[in-house]
Amino acid sequence: MVKRRVVEGSAERERLAALAGEASAEAALAVVGPAGSAPTDLTAAAFFDVDNTMMMGASIFHFARGLAARKYFKNSDLAGFAWQQLKFRVGGREDPQSVAASREQALSFVAGRSVAELISLGEEIYDELMADRIWTGTQALAQMHLDAGQRVWLVTATPVELATIIARRLGLTGALGTVSEHTDGIYTGRLVGDLLHGRAKAHAVRALAAKEGLDLRRCTAYSDSVNDVPMLSVVGTAVAVNPDSGLRETARKRGWEIRDFRTGRKAAKIGVPSVLGAGALAGAVAATLAYRRRDR
Repeated sequence: MVKRRVVEGSAERERLAALAGEASAEAALAVVGPAGSAPTDLTAAAFFDVDNTMMMGASIFHFARGLAARKYFKNSDLAGFAWQQLKFRVGGREDPQSVAASREQALSFVAGRSVAELISLGEEIYDELMADRIWTGTQALAQMHLDAGQRVWLVTATPVELATIIARRLGLTGALGTVSEHTDGIYTGRLVGDLLHGRAKAHAVRALAAKEGLDLRRCTAYSDSVNDVPMLSVVGTAVAVNPDSGLRETARKRGWEIRDFRTGRKAAKIGVPSVLGAGALAGAVAATLAYRRRDR
């Protein structure tokens, strides 16, 4: 009986991951940046993770800092959930229960808020806290693909609206991100599928490739995290960028290229956010915001 429940739970998680991937691909194609207007290489593309791959630290953490500065919640709350998630990540476990809890918590922040509000905040906070945290080495890799006439997509657990802002500011084609359901421009408080994390990213890349006629054997993916091995495994060329120890080991075993743009000083500047899982951190941000609202 226990084994059956485990199998059923695994099947449900896979179903939600596939749904998240499909929804992300549809959302990404609905808003395509200037780089996507006239690709000359129609069957190849590049896919870049965001947190600690394209950007120093976690984009959702920077977004949370911006919200704290706008009094959405206190800096002490930000430090508190950062510490809790640091302990979680150092423990090395990302069990299904924790991911599920993060998914449920993540709904609390957007519920009842407008899409326009989130986009407006994202634009402001990108300029204030994210623009100067882009890894120039990774951005150069993305530009290399653009110069070759290929489309370049971000793939991240960050909300698709924020991910799209980052992609547009970098001149990329667009972004695959977590999709929250909304009606008449207001978030309902439900995710479409699940967070775009782990296997969901691989589903999103496959879905986008099918819609765009891409040959995945000619595509390239970049990431820093061992959690993105599923995504890295579906393309012909995988590159580990600023890899964590798990991905570095996997890359060496599989013969994947490794690029590391970090220095000791830069690694120190990244600090806590760089080790926070985007899915878990998003949940922590949302949980804190929900708590603050209930407490008022």
